[in-house]
Amino acid sequence: MKNLVKHATIIDIAKILDISPSTVSRALNNHPDINAKTKEKVRNVARNLQYSPNTIAQSLKTNRTTSIGVMIPEIKHDFFSSAISGIEEIAYHSGYTIVVCQSNESYQREVLNANVLMRHRVAGVIASISQSTKKSDHFKDLIRQKIPVVFFDRVCDDIETSKVVIDDYKSAYDAVTFLINKGYKKIAHFAGPQGVGVYEKRLKGYVDAIKENNIPFVNGLLLHAGLDIKDGYNAMDSLFKSKLYPDAVFTVNDPVALGACKRIKEAGLKIPNDIAAVGFSNNVITTIVDPPLTTIDQFPFEMGRKAAELLIQTIENNLMKPKTIIIDTKLIVREST
Repeated sequence: MKNLVKHATIIDIAKILDISPSTVSRALNNHPDINAKTKEKVRNVARNLQYSPNTIAQSLKTNRTTSIGVMIPEIKHDFFSSAISGIEEIAYHSGYTIVVCQSNESYQREVLNANVLMRHRVAGVIASISQSTKKSDHFKDLIRQKIPVVFFDRVCDDIETSKVVIDDYKSAYDAVTFLINKGYKKIAHFAGPQGVGVYEKRLKGYVDAIKENNIPFVNGLLLHAGLDIKDGYNAMDSLFKSKLYPDAVFTVNDPVALGACKRIKEAGLKIPNDIAAVGFSNNVITTIVDPPLTTIDQFPFEMGRKAAELLIQTIENNLMKPKTIIIDTKLIVREST
């Protein structure tokens, strides 16, 4: 049977130097009561023994770690992977590490992730909720355990905590108004799952832009799709089977727009001559498809950075009041319109 690897401890360092473990601990933490010569000796021995602090023991003592939990629906989407990069950049420079959990759009899995992060005594949580999340008790439990929570993108509106969002309503309204000003009149909208705040706001922006520009509203041009390429494909296919041919489509996100474009091409129609398309999020692939897709940039990297900044400020200043930051979006006009 192989011997288990023994990790060096503060006690091992203390025995070698013939000093107390408490002196070693204070030296490693740069305590002012320990002289520079002792600190240097302790650090040299620690380096030779490849000593690393026991973060589990530290968390039991301080009741928290230097880990930040990040809860997202799906890593595969460019938006969330970019947001994670922004979060990690700020966390790294502030001395924190991140632990990423994905719900796969499942409320039950999201609750499980919250409980796991709570048991691991994370310092705080940054979260974007799943499309099936209707209750927020698991986030309230985190806050009751004095684990601060910052939401981004998809949020729980019934919890008084910091949030980083965009103006989904205005972004959608402006995109549809842009299409109308370009001369498009029969504009379809492939909306996201019902009951999710960000998608409801984008839907309302679409509806108001149509009505306020005195364009007849056609119920058949509004479909509640999902969030993936196949959902956009199926929604466009459904329109064609119903003999409804829009002259433009505005979708809840970029994957849905790409699916719609695929079906448009299969029908022998040209983009944008026959049907124009506008997505939402500015995923990387929107620049390389043919034609490149007009879309709305949400600046997810910056959203992640801001969320991490807010959380770390909250962790290190318990008296900080909740704050909502609204990230400005930008309509990126490309050949699909």
